[in-house]
Amino acid sequence: MPWEKTFDVDEALCAAMEAFWAHGYEATSMQDLVEAMGVNRGSIYDTFGDKRQLFLKALKRYDKVERKAFLSALRQGRSPAQTLRALFDTLVREAAGDTPGDGCFLVNTALDVAPHDTEVAAIVARGFEAIEVYFRDLVREGQALGEFNADVRPVEAARLLLAALIGMRVMSRSRPRKNVLKSVAAQALKILE
Repeated sequence: MPWEKTFDVDEALCAAMEAFWAHGYEATSMQDLVEAMGVNRGSIYDTFGDKRQLFLKALKRYDKVERKAFLSALRQGRSPAQTLRALFDTLVREAAGDTPGDGCFLVNTALDVAPHDTEVAAIVARGFEAIEVYFRDLVREGQALGEFNADVRPVEAARLLLAALIGMRVMSRSRPRKNVLKSVAAQALKILE
């Protein structure tokens, strides 16, 4: 009779994602994963493969679920201009708060793992491209509504907004001063005027 899993695979993957997100790939040991996931080592290997395979699955889950949910939630009931303001306000608040979060798993991975792993780099690139498309679509919609300058080129504006987002996430790792981050956000949004 085949062995049955006694744990929820998605919950375990989510716990692994949280561990990698908080500590990075290299600093997260198999023992850390065992403790975070509440699953024994053998079950991790049988279900997810080795640490690298688990990391890839966790990163894909983040990109597919967390990133999309975050951007979708920002859009609810907001105009394009309000959505972009809410996004950058959230980045500032998270980075400069009393208990700053772990930033963006995609950005963290872009800095820590992607330069040394082409498969990871491809996942990060796809995530960044999706964010760029999100920004481009917001700019186009905002132009149609008269919120943004019609002369702004949506593709170029989207790339600049993505660069600002990534830059703010990187800056927040070592220099999370609210006034600096607010200034970056304000300048990024100014290009749409």
